[in-house]
Amino acid sequence: MSSPRRADAQRNLGALLEAAKIVLAESGVDAPAKEITDRAGVGVGTLYRHFPQRSDLVIAVLEHEIDACAAAGAQLSAAQPPAAALAMWVRRYTELVATKAGLASALQAGDAAHQRLRVYFYERMSPVLDALIEAAARAGEIRPGVRAVDILHAVALLCQPVPGEEPGYGRRLVDVFLAGLRP
Repeated sequence: MSSPRRADAQRNLGALLEAAKIVLAESGVDAPAKEITDRAGVGVGTLYRHFPQRSDLVIAVLEHEIDACAAAGAQLSAAQPPAAALAMWVRRYTELVATKAGLASALQAGDAAHQRLRVYFYERMSPVLDALIEAAARAGEIRPGVRAVDILHAVALLCQPVPGEEPGYGRRLVDVFLAGLRP
């Protein structure tokens, strides 16, 4: 049984995850480790103590972001009408996909670490999205037969870069997609 992390180790881990989130969004998954540690205010040794492999860091950042997106589902459901909660959550998910260029490829990759991330992604996101869809369908605010996997895949595909279009183009396409969910 492992002991709880020391407070400074927990702070360092949080700083690394936050810095990595920003740096990976700006520079991609191949960003230099030094760029991440400088932003976090820790040494490179601290990074490798927490994340021995680059893939460990990328997966930890993605899991952290997936958790935050999944948690938003219940918050939105409690505060918004069903269709609005669904649309707001899909836009939140769109931001996750649009700013994490490596997420779609990581979910499709065949290695064991990425396979674990793929399972984690669907286990966290599908139930949240299913609940939002069911509530909106019960309220008659979206067409019947919409599945969570349909939305997860559609948004990921719509957020792929399109040559000649501005970076936010995928977000516009997601709005068109959401309008198509209405009955």
